[in-house]
Formats: sequence, C-alpha cells, structure tokens
Amino acid sequence: MAISNIRYGEGVTKEIGMDLQNLGARRVCLMTDKNLSKLPPVNAVLNSLAKYGINFQIYDNVRVEPTDQSFLDAIQFAKKGEFDAYVAVGGGSVVDTCKAANLYAASPSAEFLDYVNAPIGKGKPVTVPLKPLIAVPTTSGTGSETTGVAIFDFKELKVKTGIASRAIKPTLGIIDPLHTLSMPERIVANSGFDVLCHALESYTALPYHQRRPCPSNPIERPAYQGSNPISDVWALHALRIVAKYLKRAIRNPEDREARANMHLASAFAGIGFGNAGVHLCHGMSYPISGLVKTYKPKDYNVDHSLVPHGLSVVLTSPAVFAFTAQIHPERHLEAAEILGADIRTARIKDAGLILADTLRKFLFDLNVDDGLAAIGYSKADIPALVKGTLPQERVTKLSPRPQTEEDLSALFEASMKLY
Repeated sequence: MAISNIRYGEGVTKEIGMDLQNLGARRVCLMTDKNLSKLPPVNAVLNSLAKYGINFQIYDNVRVEPTDQSFLDAIQFAKKGEFDAYVAVGGGSVVDTCKAANLYAASPSAEFLDYVNAPIGKGKPVTVPLKPLIAVPTTSGTGSETTGVAIFDFKELKVKTGIASRAIKPTLGIIDPLHTLSMPERIVANSGFDVLCHALESYTALPYHQRRPCPSNPIERPAYQGSNPISDVWALHALRIVAKYLKRAIRNPEDREARANMHLASAFAGIGFGNAGVHLCHGMSYPISGLVKTYKPKDYNVDHSLVPHGLSVVLTSPAVFAFTAQIHPERHLEAAEILGADIRTARIKDAGLILADTLRKFLFDLNVDDGLAAIGYSKADIPALVKGTLPQERVTKLSPRPQTEEDLSALFEASMKLY
C-alpha cells in the first residue's frame, strides 16, 4: 500500500505557508486554473503564502480535462522556474497537471512518452527524486491528492491515457471541506460519480493474487494491483458515505456536513483505487471523453466541448456491473445493498441486474443524462469507442471478467440509453 500524508479539517489550508517553510522551500510553483484563480480556495492559499513570506510563481493555465499539449505547457513552465516545491489547488485536472510538471522538471532529459502508460507510451519506472508536492483538492471526486496517477487526453490518438507511478503521488493532501462550498451543483454530481465508480470498481476488481505474471523486480510492480484486503476497507467505507451523503451534497450547497463527508469520501476512495485500481467503467470512459463532439455540460465554465470525467465513467456503470457480476456476485450484491437495494430475497445469480437497476435509479434521481445518446453518441460511434478502449490495458485487465471486442461493443450499445 502507498498513500500520501493527509491533513483534514475546516480551514487547514491556512497552514500551507508553514508547511512550505518547514520544507525549506525557496521557490514554489502554485498551479491552478483560470476559474479557480478568482475563488476562495486559491485566495486562502495565497494568504497563507503571503503570511509566511513564501516566494512563489503562479501558473493558472491548467486546462479542465488536460491534453498532452496542456501538460507540456505546464512542464515548460516548471522547467523554466526551477522550483523546489509545488502546490496544486483544484480538481483532478490541476493536481494531475502539477504531478506531470514535477516529474518532467525533475527528469529534464526524459521524452514525454517515456513515462506515459504502455502501450501508448514506454511506461518506464520513475527513478529520479521529485520535489515535494502539496495538493489542495477543491472537488470531491478524483482523489488525486492520494494517488500516483495523472490522466490526460492524447489528442493525436483521440484517447485518454496517463502516467501511473507511486513516485508522483503528492507529499501531502490538504483536505479542507470549506473549499467544496464554492462548487456548483453539476460539478458536485459529476465529481461524486467518480467517487462512486472508484469505490465500486476497486472493490470488484480482479483480486491482487490473480494478477499474472508477478513483476521480476518490485520497482516494476504497478500502482494498480487488483482488489486487496486493505483497499477493500477504503472502497466500502467510501461507498457507504456516497450512499448517505452524495444526494444531499448535490441538492443543497449549504449542507456542510454532506459536502465535508463527500470531500473525505473522495480521499478514501482514492486510497482504495490508488492501490487496487479501477476497471471497465474507467477504461471505457477515456474514449467517451476523448471523442466528445459538441457536448458542453451545465455549470462548467469552459471554452471547449467536454464530457466531465465522472459523467463519462458513470454512464456505462449499469452495463458494466451487469457484465462483471458473474465473477464475485456476492461483492456486487453487497454494493447494491449499500446503495439502497433490498436484497433479502435476492438470488445470487441476479446480483449484476440488481446492482445495475440500483445504479439506474440512483442516476435517474439525480437527473443524469439518459445514456451516451444524450451526450451526442450513436451506434455508429461504437467501433471508434471500442478502438479507444483497447489501449487502456492498464485498467481493462483489472476487470474480474475478461472481455472481447464484441463484449465491449455490447457494453457501449447497452449504455446508449439508461432509463
């Protein structure tokens, strides 16, 4: 198991200047995005940096749903700045961009594809020492403050991929529930769906002792190892919080208890999936995001079409869990019960259908778009969506049930309409 240090509590952001002082940081890179740069979370960080006399430069050009090009821009900034510490304030897009900037600035002779996951990149192990990175998440979704993963859109192939190495995980995650109060409704919803799928996928992933072959050297062991006894604890705990608090957090921005709990659930699920991994919902989500046509979600202030990550993940979840439940049906049934299903008279062989129906009801209650068709896809797009899923072996191989191209086509087709 590998996790970041975590500090939790209302207002803990004010300590960040002291943390950087304690690290002896002389030149700090503060990364965020244009929208956040004007909002209270970034102000809280700036106030703390000023109070403790921290010398910093700000980079606010992070792209929501980053691309290889937006990563490269941030990397360029980091290389020029010769920073000795990094602070990322934002959602997963910001934290992931900052991880990549830190990695490549520490490894100036590396080519971009050296660390990108195989088969798209070379997937080389990280052997250079990185600078300290403090992550201050403002969404309750990716859990990126605890994981060694950085995801981006690889434009040339129209597919999402990433860098996965424990070496890039933040040194410290500052989880301050005050930052969630400025999140609009749909951002809360889509972030929460990511937490939901992180928990469900890591709990149902292929067990760690069934992974083959065993790496010849521990440095080659992937961050995503399959479901295991420790990640299971975090995944289930996160799922229970989602079941209790997500709807409340979405419906009432003033519900501080619900928003604070979802902020924690995001980190809990991050600890779970950061070590166990995710599988088909995430593997299939990458082309759903990468091939977006004209969809622009409500509450997102962006100048480009995008399918928010949590939405792209959750839209296939009913079809995926109906498919995977043949393996470990008892885990699928347990998840359905946590999410509110009455399983007293359920038959174990119906576990997948019960979980799928429970998820559909959950999504319907929260006004989620009616499947892939509602965000601009049709049956004609299925071959391209399948093609975009095939390189995602880092996650698809963690599915408890192996899948063929025909299986993937059927899953995309079943996800065109949900209700």
